[in-house]
Amino acid sequence: MSKIGNAFKDGKAFIGFLTAGDPLLDKTYEYIMTMEKAGADLIEIGIPFSDPIAEGVVIQEADLRALEAGTRIDDVFELVKKVRKETQIPLVFLTYLNPVFHYGPDRFFARCEETGMDGIIIPDMPYEERGECAAAAKAHGIDIISMIAPTSKDRIEKIAKVGEGFLYIVSSLGVTGTRTEIKTDLKEIIDVVKHVTNVPAAVGFGINTTEQAEKIGGIADGVIVGSAIVKIIAKYGDDAAPHIYDYVKAMKEATMRGIQ
Repeated sequence: MSKIGNAFKDGKAFIGFLTAGDPLLDKTYEYIMTMEKAGADLIEIGIPFSDPIAEGVVIQEADLRALEAGTRIDDVFELVKKVRKETQIPLVFLTYLNPVFHYGPDRFFARCEETGMDGIIIPDMPYEERGECAAAAKAHGIDIISMIAPTSKDRIEKIAKVGEGFLYIVSSLGVTGTRTEIKTDLKEIIDVVKHVTNVPAAVGFGINTTEQAEKIGGIADGVIVGSAIVKIIAKYGDDAAPHIYDYVKAMKEATMRGIQ
């Protein structure tokens, strides 16, 4: 198992997301370290992109703020190098196919390996079209985190069988963003996944309350939260650290309460 498996060693993982460079790269570094101190087990770092089609308004606006602040892919790699001087917490990029191919897949994944990244999530890369990226990622020891959506249906087993690091179970149809209710039968999807693989399954999209985290923690191996953390950063900017700490700590504790 890759280093990403360490995120699940306590039984349930809390996975936090933030956009690199929002509001500034120095603050992203501070907020990554804050999340780890608060109990996060794995951190997703969003590479800002002008057309993040899987994201709702909250993360779209974070991407725009980061791009307007001048954040570029090489800056994000330098951020990772800085983080790696302080911690070995598992780190995963979230980005899109366009930036990877513009950078060059082999060059991109070579830099991931060089800087100490562990995995990548590419929401607009279909399972059937993962070949070129998967080969480049494998050559450099980077896990491609597969996403399984409620619409995956008869493709769930195929996607799960090639899963690396962890499987990202999408809780709801649509884009990212906080939701008051998760209506998808997640247990049914997770049961199918567990039938074909031992790779951990974590649930994201829409989770933002401790009640939701506890419920998801009862059926999945991990809880993923993005928009709620990005909202805190949007609200408090340079002073978001203590608010991020309190929120992540509460969500991690709730996730752990899901252990039966």
